[in-house]
Amino acid sequence: MDVVALIARIAFTAIFIGAAVGHFTATEAMAGYAAAKKLPMAKLAVQVSGAYILLASALLILGIWPDLAAIALVPFLLVTAFVFHDFWKQESPEARQMEQQQFLKDLSLAGGALALFVLYASDNHPGLNLVGPLFT
Repeated sequence: MDVVALIARIAFTAIFIGAAVGHFTATEAMAGYAAAKKLPMAKLAVQVSGAYILLASALLILGIWPDLAAIALVPFLLVTAFVFHDFWKQESPEARQMEQQQFLKDLSLAGGALALFVLYASDNHPGLNLVGPLFT
């Protein structure tokens, strides 16, 4: 089961690693979108958030405080959902539907991250970790 848990951690973080790459390769475009959403210091926020999700993903994959790594993704996902995918403010049905899907994706991922936190903070957490859980 330890190998399955490792595969699950890798699969779960794939979206964050891809997003982090986007934060660094399309910084200007993402900063423009963030600025349009009234995020202060948009370019810096894009760069810092990219590093943040990359670090959390790496820690989770490697099993270095996997409980902390999992819970660290939750604030990022909630901010992304409620600030950047505010479907309730969209006027066109197409934009509303697209943003609602992204909102629900982020909310679902936050739920998954919370589930991983609970799993890895428990006494019977799966192995293949370099450093065990921080919260037990």
